[in-house]
Amino acid sequence: MAVLALLAATLVLVATAYVVSRAVRLAATARDRLPFLAGHAASEHAMSRYHVRWYTLTMIFLAFDMEMIFMYPWTLVVSEVGTAAVVEMFLFLAVLFAGVWYAKREGALRWT
Repeated sequence: MAVLALLAATLVLVATAYVVSRAVRLAATARDRLPFLAGHAASEHAMSRYHVRWYTLTMIFLAFDMEMIFMYPWTLVVSEVGTAAVVEMFLFLAVLFAGVWYAKREGALRWT
């Protein structure tokens, strides 16, 4: 009996997700319209994919974004913790620098 109730609940959940996805999807005409690009005609379709080089640049940006997220709270506790906090932060920065150095060495920052 419990298995049937679980199966029924699963079917209701799947059906609800299907109905909601159909309700909020883009209309066919909305996908065909060109985006407004500062008054200029778009050079490519709005749903086109980005070049793979942008993903590596995004990952490098996220690495430095994470650095800032960890550095802000660190500034609040560095005076209380002392030298250990400074050493840990420089180790963290060294790991990030090693990642960027590796990306540069592998050509992730080359735009050719």
